[in-house]
Amino acid sequence: YIVGLNIGIVMLSGGVIAWMIAIPVYSTFFLGADPALSAEIAAAGPIDAAYAIWSAQVRYLGVGAMLTGGVWTLISLRSSLASGIRSGMMAGRADAGDVTPRTERDLPMRYILIGTVVFVLPLLALYQVIVGQWLVSFPMTIIMIVAGFLFVSVSAYMAGIVGSSNNPVSGLTIATILFAALVLAALLGSDSPIGAVAAIMIGAVVCCAACIGGDNLQDLKCGYILGATPWKQQVMLAVGGVSSAFIMAPVLSLLAQAYGIGVPTETHPNPLLAPQANLMASVAKGIFGGELPWTMIGIGAGIGAAIIVVDEILKKSGSSWRSPVLACAVGIYLPIELSVPIFAGGFVAYLVERKFPPGDAEGDRERIHQKGTLFSAGLITGEALMGIFIAIPIVVAGSSEVLALPEALRFGGWLGLLMLFAIAVLLYRTAMKQNSTG
Repeated sequence: YIVGLNIGIVMLSGGVIAWMIAIPVYSTFFLGADPALSAEIAAAGPIDAAYAIWSAQVRYLGVGAMLTGGVWTLISLRSSLASGIRSGMMAGRADAGDVTPRTERDLPMRYILIGTVVFVLPLLALYQVIVGQWLVSFPMTIIMIVAGFLFVSVSAYMAGIVGSSNNPVSGLTIATILFAALVLAALLGSDSPIGAVAAIMIGAVVCCAACIGGDNLQDLKCGYILGATPWKQQVMLAVGGVSSAFIMAPVLSLLAQAYGIGVPTETHPNPLLAPQANLMASVAKGIFGGELPWTMIGIGAGIGAAIIVVDEILKKSGSSWRSPVLACAVGIYLPIELSVPIFAGGFVAYLVERKFPPGDAEGDRERIHQKGTLFSAGLITGEALMGIFIAIPIVVAGSSEVLALPEALRFGGWLGLLMLFAIAVLLYRTAMKQNSTG
């Protein structure tokens, strides 16, 4: 509902490309070239066979498309990148003592530098624990600082100008990991067993920094509009960042122990999906000698390039309809059943817009979707919190069966379909109620 029908259709189209085109084509013409995969699916049913082909080969089309999308994001944002770097440099040279109005008083730069050093040292120690070589951990830290400074400037600039939903974190993180992996491959060798881990660690820090930078800029922008004192906001944002760092580790550990994350294992055959994290891991492993289906990645890169061409044509024609490459790439990378609810939410948003078409006033779409967006955001937050709460008894009991419904009440997938329909109806009625009263 939040992203709308356009993104929902594009993402579902990615699922159609993977599941209704690529999997049948691969199983018909190319499966014989992979004896191991052929043997795996020989005794499997059609659904399990399709998932096996998707997991081993087809989803890497999405990896290639996301890589193309990430590079294109950086190319298309080259002006914003330069502006973000310049603004960061200017902030570094600015003297907070020269600013007299209360609403323009930032934290003195010396405090920022002290805080940077304080928080970089533990990361340096962590890198040293991982690689065990100071000649490697120091370059890792330097790469992290430089990439973090550059890309946080870009992320914050974009979030401040066009909103946090357009924060190009994926592209920035891919660029960081590619650069870090190439440097580390030169230092450690392309066959190093710790090279991929080290590159991911750098990318993780930069990725988190870029996300937080975009979010913080939104807060500071709101404070500027309302007349807040910047340095007070900055202090509390720093407190929030430090607090979240202490909370995230145990929460992620809890989720990993209860459900597993990203990679299926014998203990967790259906883990929480982490498509972006798996993408970053695939990039790093590929550079350090990992066995990846590079042919599929190359084809996916071509698909991504074709989608970009279509999007540019739509842009130049002035069409309100767009084809963002990353949305389609994620649709290819994920199981199609995850794209269908996203399309359903976008379709509900379309029905609301159709009932209350926007006029000429700027911001009509936001006004129309105000209550529906809040309802949707609550669903996202509620799902995340319930996932954490449910993980607690699973970890305590040591088994997910502790919360399993009795067999008579499971009803297969029909119960989930019924719940999806009920939530869609409730979301639609909530949004319509807002419009009828506002």
